[in-house]
Amino acid sequence: MIRSIVLAFGMAPVEGGAMPGEPLTAVQTFLYFVAAPVGLFLLISVLVLVGTREKKKTEPGKKPSSVIDSIE
Repeated sequence: MIRSIVLAFGMAPVEGGAMPGEPLTAVQTFLYFVAAPVGLFLLISVLVLVGTREKKKTEPGKKPSSVIDSIE
């Protein structure tokens, strides 16, 4: 029964115009699916960090300007 199911999927008609392209090399696969997403994540993280960091540093002894930074 399993063999007939496998054969049925193997002989399934291909949609019109679906032609496989050139396979990716290992380097291309790594670049597209690992390096590019990690690079984009790091770029976005740095942009968010730079955009949201506090502009003015608090001096010692002064209260922080944000409620989130201190517990009263």
